[in-house]
Amino acid sequence: MAKLTVEDLPLEGKKVLMRVDFNVPIKDGVVGDDNRIVAALPTIKYVIDHGGRAVLFSHLGRIKKEEDKPGLSMRPVAERLSNLINKPVTFVPVTEGKQLEDAIDNMKNGEILLVQNTRYEDVKDGEYVKRESGNDPELGKYWASLGDVFVNDAFGTAHRKHASNVGIATNMPGKAAAGYLMEKEIKFLGDAVDNPERPFVAILGGAKVSDKIGVIDNLLEKADKIIIGGGMAYTFYAAKGIKIGNSLVEKDKIDVAKQILDKAGDKLVLPIDNVVADKFNNDADSKVVEGDIDDGWMALDIGPKTVKLYEDVLKDAKTVVWNGPMGVFEMPNFAKGTLEIGKFLGTLTDATTIVGGGDSTAAVKELGVADKLTHISTGGGASLTYLEGQELPGIAAISEK
Repeated sequence: MAKLTVEDLPLEGKKVLMRVDFNVPIKDGVVGDDNRIVAALPTIKYVIDHGGRAVLFSHLGRIKKEEDKPGLSMRPVAERLSNLINKPVTFVPVTEGKQLEDAIDNMKNGEILLVQNTRYEDVKDGEYVKRESGNDPELGKYWASLGDVFVNDAFGTAHRKHASNVGIATNMPGKAAAGYLMEKEIKFLGDAVDNPERPFVAILGGAKVSDKIGVIDNLLEKADKIIIGGGMAYTFYAAKGIKIGNSLVEKDKIDVAKQILDKAGDKLVLPIDNVVADKFNNDADSKVVEGDIDDGWMALDIGPKTVKLYEDVLKDAKTVVWNGPMGVFEMPNFAKGTLEIGKFLGTLTDATTIVGGGDSTAAVKELGVADKLTHISTGGGASLTYLEGQELPGIAAISEK
């Protein structure tokens, strides 16, 4: 790729500002899932091993009022990072001012400092001002002034234009680089979308067609097949005149679905049978039906014949991108379709397999097949934006080689 990477930067003795994605679940002051912290370790280690002073920035949750701040402090993240990297991590409980500046100035080579949640800047004096998430130019300039070089390793926020990614990078021309995680995401998603080994199959699930219209449109030009699952399948059913009973439908998107079907021809693959239930509940009465879905019943998962059909489409694929569940994955009785597809992807040893999005990622981890896949994307929204063929501001702001 044509972007600077962390290995292109001078690091010895430098204050290295790093945007990481430590937006992790915290309960009772303890980090739940530390996958995102683990994902950033290779870049952090590279920086400190090469004599850099790592100054880490991340957001955590959404902050819209002062009362949100105490529960969204980065302190527990600093503690978990320290355990994982087996080194002290200095936590600075503020996002600007003398305390932060002095702490950074006092760092020695190879040390790590974590700045307080960047979204603390979204609320000032009780007002919701969105300085971080609105990319306030003065804030980006201030943060950039604290360091010598910048490394962006937060793909999960690359589709957002924030002060801590785009703001810092634009104020450090020629000194803003991609970390290892960002570089890996750009490589795998970029190659999948722009230069895939064929056949290239995309699997798109989730509730709403509206969330994926841009992705479907872009991938129709690039993919050999697009498999559709999840609630959005039934807006396509409605567009085809198939009865959907009480299934989820976006009535205002039926015409769009018709246009996609006309454009797609046989590229778009829809479910041929469904697991339907009499109510939206894990313990509801359920059955498998083909074709029309009667009133009073709603489709909550793909059926066994559809699983077989999708496996047949996938079995010869050389590139697979998967984003979104096949059914109501959070209900165990309607998670089977998602899990079966995840399990099958783990058998495709000759294919490049890329998974993005919370439920898809959860499925492959639950099955224990995550290590058999080529790449698990750390950013659901960012990977979707990439699959839509849109520019990601966080990546665009990284300096060119």
